[in-house]
Amino acid sequence: MQRILFKSKIHRATVTEANLYYEGSITIDKELMEAAKLIENEQVSVVNINNGERFETYVIEGEAGKRDICLNGAAARKVAVGDEIIIISYALFDDNELDPFQPTIVLVNKDNNIKSISHKVTPKHLMNN
Repeated sequence: MQRILFKSKIHRATVTEANLYYEGSITIDKELMEAAKLIENEQVSVVNINNGERFETYVIEGEAGKRDICLNGAAARKVAVGDEIIIISYALFDDNELDPFQPTIVLVNKDNNIKSISHKVTPKHLMNN
């Protein structure tokens, strides 16, 4: 049996650009992609913390070090520059792959610089903001 599991996420990224007239997708800084184990063209879910929008799109690799998070095409209508979002990827796993697997969680600050990388979801009451 295969199961769909949470694979990785970039948590509380700040939208730096919304480009309505570009082919649809999300452009993510290459270093953030690598930290979150995302690859170009990978499907992701995007959750907008500011307005509750939730949608799927695919990843385009952005320039390393610029910390850009840009929503393109129709997805640009679901965000505003400055909104905080969560970018989530999922993957199919066979039952025999479940035991060694741990998700990757990349926490970023308001400038999209990496604060921490972990492999376990921490309940809110245990987090230090």
